[in-house]
Amino acid sequence: MSAQADRRSDARRTLLALYDAALPVVYGYFIRRCGDRGTAEDLTSETFLAAAELACDPARESDPPPIAIPWLLGVARHKLADHYRRRHNRWSMPVAEPPEATDPIDEWDAALDRIVAERVLAQLSEPHRTVLVLRYMDDCSVGQCAELIGRTVHATEALLVRARKAFKEHMEGGTS
Repeated sequence: MSAQADRRSDARRTLLALYDAALPVVYGYFIRRCGDRGTAEDLTSETFLAAAELACDPARESDPPPIAIPWLLGVARHKLADHYRRRHNRWSMPVAEPPEATDPIDEWDAALDRIVAERVLAQLSEPHRTVLVLRYMDDCSVGQCAELIGRTVHATEALLVRARKAFKEHMEGGTS
């Protein structure tokens, strides 16, 4: 068995070992951006299939990529971009249905807040949107965010400060 075949075999084992931990992260990435369970499930499957193909491709002349959750999220970003490119109205941002509330006034306010927040997030750069979603929607700690996006904790804290500032400016109408 060649060294290249050994590396592909190691990549397969690494991806398989990572699957249980990565599945909820990748699925969570899609469900928060699509709002549609079926689409999120399809894109999650596409992501893992693409990851397996990329990591284990026998035609690859270089070593397999470093297989980790941040790498899988990078593959997921590409799959999401491909999904939006395939859609007819690719400039619209999907908005998930807000959960049922008992008080109709609170339901209306919550729905409006969610719509506005999702529109503002759609206007932010990918790094700002990613770190804000991980921190405040996925409820990850700063350390977890740093690990998922492949940055140091200090760099992630600085990114969060800039992302919150950009979000606030967009919310107040300072940037469109």
